[in-house]
Amino acid sequence: MELDRAPGGSVERQRRAPHVIGGRPWTDPLLDRVVDAVRQRHVRAGAHVLAEARADPELRSLRVEALAKAVAGWSQGVELLLSEDPGNPDLWLWLGRTRIEEAWRIRPDARARAMQTDGYTTYTRMMRAAREPLMRAAAMRPDDPVPWEGMLWLALGLDLEREDKDALWAEAVARHPTLYGAHVARVVSLSPQWGGLPQEMFDFARFAMSMAGRDDPRAALLPLAYFEYFVQERSGIIRGSSSWFSAEEIRDVEVAARGWFEGPRPHPRTIEAHNIFGAAFHVAHARRPARQHLSRTWGRPSSLPWSYLGGDEVGQYLKACRHLNVPHAA
Repeated sequence: MELDRAPGGSVERQRRAPHVIGGRPWTDPLLDRVVDAVRQRHVRAGAHVLAEARADPELRSLRVEALAKAVAGWSQGVELLLSEDPGNPDLWLWLGRTRIEEAWRIRPDARARAMQTDGYTTYTRMMRAAREPLMRAAAMRPDDPVPWEGMLWLALGLDLEREDKDALWAEAVARHPTLYGAHVARVVSLSPQWGGLPQEMFDFARFAMSMAGRDDPRAALLPLAYFEYFVQERSGIIRGSSSWFSAEEIRDVEVAARGWFEGPRPHPRTIEAHNIFGAAFHVAHARRPARQHLSRTWGRPSSLPWSYLGGDEVGQYLKACRHLNVPHAA
């Protein structure tokens, strides 16, 4: 039996507890600085860090996602840079992903979509506007999988036909078979809340996990698939029950967690994976593994899966840390 010890045993230890930072699930100090600069509309810095990551698709994927969220609402800044340098594939990639983020922010609910309101028309127009810059980025750097990852989110947002989603997925993995961000988009696309079949989603997550090396965070796709499943199929449980997972389901997650080690050189998405595993073990009341994973997030919650628990990601993350006596909540 584990004996939980409250981490706040001294004032000094509480004082040194990491500050919780929402929306930044990474260990990339340079990206932290550039995101701050971009939010202050110094967008030129963003182009440099994307160019530096051209040889590393995993890092490039993370950085363009972070920079798109940082500049969302002011994509004109990226457009201005493109007017000066129209042959820059990094800027076209950044613009396309930013337009996707801007569209997601105004996405209407299901009732509004059914009524074909002006809001839905604006949303679809904004989402479609992302396609041209992404395709330009893909044409300029034919080996780059990251524009195709962006297209996967575009296809999801526009609810394209399954054949279109499959074709985009094939383009992404042909260029980088292990790209984590593309795999997350694929899991979401196959989920029941987006019209997919649960068994197909779980089969995909398990197959990807079976092909992953021990330091590959795609092991976290399995608990992510469970969260996607719960959101659609067990909404009553999410709202009312104290535990989402059955005993068999949490054993499934335990097997996935045992097969993954972050290794001496953590993957750019390692903190996201720890968040997913930590959240899954937390809601399943598996205290020891929940604490082990959440302690490795360094106070940096990710949107998935904390946003599925209701409310904001930071609030849900802090609630879990406090419940488990993880020092990030101090």
